[in-house]
Amino acid sequence: MSKRASLPGAEELFRKTSSPAPAESPAVAPEPVAQPAAPVPAEIRSTNLQVASPPSAAVDRKGPRHEEKVTFYCTPEDLVNLEKTRLALRAGHGLGVDRGKIVRAALAYVLEDFEARGQDSILLRKLSER
Repeated sequence: MSKRASLPGAEELFRKTSSPAPAESPAVAPEPVAQPAAPVPAEIRSTNLQVASPPSAAVDRKGPRHEEKVTFYCTPEDLVNLEKTRLALRAGHGLGVDRGKIVRAALAYVLEDFEARGQDSILLRKLSER
């Protein structure tokens, strides 16, 4: 038996599922005939595939969608500390969050503190140390 998965061909993936509308439509549209699905190989069935859900469902379940990307560099120690914090949040508080969510929460906190306290903010103290 081959270890390679047998996947459907392009003809099956891109086949038309409905016929074009006739010039004169009948009073009652015919019901579409269900096409039999191609059998899914066991190798593919056993994987944990995620299907994209509508944006509104993603917002309700995971929070707002972030469409902007920022890249920054950090030291290896900063990265280890961030990962330790992520693991501590999971182990000690039951929060399964990723590093990006921690960074966004910290950024929001620092910016809010700067807005509220100005000269006495944590941000200015940390930036003045360097």
